[in-house]
Amino acid sequence: MSNDVSTRPADDLRGSRRRAHPLVRYVLTRLGISVLLLWGITVVTFVLTNLVPADPLAAVLGDQAAADPQIVAEYRRLMGLDDPLPLQYWHYLVRLLHGDLGTSPQTRHPVAVDLAGAFPATAELATAVLVVSVLLGVGLGLLAALRHRRFTDQVIRVVSLLGVSTPMFWLSLVVFYVFFFRLRWLPGSGRLDATLTPPPHVTGFYTIDGALAGQWSIVANASLHLVLPALVLTLYIAGLLVRFTRSAVLDVLAEPYVTAARARGLAPAQVTFGYVLRGALLPILTMVGLAFGSLLSGAVLTEQIFAWNGLGQYAYLAATKLDLPAIMGVGIVVGVTYIAINFLVDLVTGVVDPRVRLR
Repeated sequence: MSNDVSTRPADDLRGSRRRAHPLVRYVLTRLGISVLLLWGITVVTFVLTNLVPADPLAAVLGDQAAADPQIVAEYRRLMGLDDPLPLQYWHYLVRLLHGDLGTSPQTRHPVAVDLAGAFPATAELATAVLVVSVLLGVGLGLLAALRHRRFTDQVIRVVSLLGVSTPMFWLSLVVFYVFFFRLRWLPGSGRLDATLTPPPHVTGFYTIDGALAGQWSIVANASLHLVLPALVLTLYIAGLLVRFTRSAVLDVLAEPYVTAARARGLAPAQVTFGYVLRGALLPILTMVGLAFGSLLSGAVLTEQIFAWNGLGQYAYLAATKLDLPAIMGVGIVVGVTYIAINFLVDLVTGVVDPRVRLR
């Protein structure tokens, strides 16, 4: 009997060492899934690009060169287009692992360099939109749920429905026409006025780089240029968050622990923020992550209308000119962006809610 008692703590200690912490297992599992998804993105991007019913040499060679069989054969050999598709994919994967996304036949620059210049513009716009959208969307969604079926709830629902239902390209044109062309209140295109020089590159965000350089006129001008495209995107993203937050909060309000918290005589603010909003936080975080991913992937039409030299405009020009290396590069960046954001959301979810990592 004494031997059993004496050996049990040691066995428990060894067992606890063998079992990893639930959060560590959760993170490693999500990390492994993310790696598999990254590989899947390379496969999908490569296959879909090769299914395009067009000759990639048409974007590289002119009409006269394309009519010469010797030039066409030499270019096909140099670009590896004569190799079997599995071998082409292997070479593509090896180049990706070395950070080589190919060279754009239109800009004559490495695609990685082009994307490095376009991505910060989209990231700056997406960050500004997300901050404002979260404040408005979550706040108004919570208010609508707390005023369920009252006049305030009906007004917020109508406004959010308009924001979600209005086509962004049409809204962009209206906003551009009214506030820039007619009223002249705000600049309508570009990230800075043509007479201004961008600040020294640090982050690629003109507002942040201007502040770091002490160029406050650049910060003010860049902020004004942000307003119109950010307004269009905020109306849509905030509308989504309002409707999603309202639904999530209403589900939590019906939970027994919320009723118990009110029965204990807790202050309404404590019940709202300590129990209701915290209980609805996980699905809201998921939606915020998806919204941020969609913004970073590029609001193509909005960027095109406002001449915002970001990822969306780069993708649009690449598609119209059949720039296959650029299209594949954009696909990789968008996929990696979504996976990275979803991984961060899963990580935050696992930290906030122990139930998730114990499943």
